[in-house]
This record gives sequence, structure tokens and C-alpha cells, in this order.
Amino acid sequence: MRLLYFLFVFLMFTSCKAQQAVVDVPKSIMNKSIPVKQDSTTEVPYHQIPDYPVSYEPQNVAARMVDGLGYRYHWVTKGLRPADLEYRPGETNKTVAETLEHLYGLSLVIKNGVLGLPNVRPMEMPAHTYEERRLATLQNLKQTSDQLKAASPKDLENFKVIFQRGDKVSEFPFWNLINGPIADAIYHCGQVVAFRRASGNPQQTGVNVFMGKTKE
Repeated sequence: MRLLYFLFVFLMFTSCKAQQAVVDVPKSIMNKSIPVKQDSTTEVPYHQIPDYPVSYEPQNVAARMVDGLGYRYHWVTKGLRPADLEYRPGETNKTVAETLEHLYGLSLVIKNGVLGLPNVRPMEMPAHTYEERRLATLQNLKQTSDQLKAASPKDLENFKVIFQRGDKVSEFPFWNLINGPIADAIYHCGQVVAFRRASGNPQQTGVNVFMGKTKE
């Protein structure tokens, strides 16, 4: 009997501890990334562009656009110094760090567009370090590409870019994702290339955006 009693107490204690570990995830998590912990074993996506898709179906073409963005972002943001992050060409311009914050936000809009998640406004920006923000942005782009490659041509018609502010919800077709945040993110990658060159730390030589590989 004493053995059964102690077994019962042990099971009750284990159950209570497990229940304490359950945490409700807020809906706003769709607009936030849990701070990324990076160590030497963490793979940073887009060191080079992935192999060609198996076909020219529309979802693969869209994924290739995201992959191209990911490769550009990987290299334009690699090895930035504190002085580079603080650099701005003029008083009215964003710093490089602020531009990376904007690029992170764009990567969320891109990812949410293929996952069917709303972009809640105002957006709560996580307190990332430079390395955490860089990794989180690249992971968002990689997840988007993987989702597109797993989709069908018909799925593209159902992908929506959704913005939510309070009770007001606005929806846009996948077309807007292409000419909007994807194109905008490529544009801002070009800005970072120019800014880091101006601050004395140009992008690593050997980056070949045509081939999607870097000669190191």
C-alpha cells in the first residue's frame, strides 16, 4: 500500500509540473519571432542559392524569386560592424540597422502571405540583436520558399496578403506580394550594399547573384 501511495504522489507531482509548462501563445506571435539563439552549429540559410526547381510552374518561379532575395540578403548583411549598422548617408535617411529592421518586417509580410496569417498593425518589433535579426529574416524567407515549393499552381490564387488593424481587415492577392514586399526587399538590399561601402566595409568580393554562388 505504501508503494502505491508514493507512486500516486509521484504521478500527481509530475502531472502538475507538466501543466505548469504549458503556456498560451498570443495571437500576436504571427507578427513576432521568438528571439533567435544562434551558436556555431546554427545553419544560416542562403549561403548559396538552392538548386533549380524541377519545373517552371508558377509556384516554383515565385519561390526562386524569394531564394534570390535570400541569397542577396545573406551576403549584403554578412559581417556588418557596429559602425556600419549606425551609418546613415544623411539626417533624413534610415540607418543600416533601421533598414534591417524594415527588411525583417517585410520578410514577415512575405511569409505570412503564403501561410495565410494576418499582419497585425501596429507591429511589435522583437528586441533582436543584429545577428538574431539577420538569422530570423533569412529563416522567414527560407520558410516562405519551402512553402511555395510545396504548393500547387492553384494555391497561388488562394494566397492572400492580409493586414489587420483592430477590427479592420484588408486583403490583397498574391500579385501584390510580388510587386510589393518582395520587390521592396530587393531594393533595400541594394541600399545596404551602398551604405556599407560608404561606411568603409564593402560587401565581400566574389558574390555572384547571377550564379547564386560566392567565390570565397
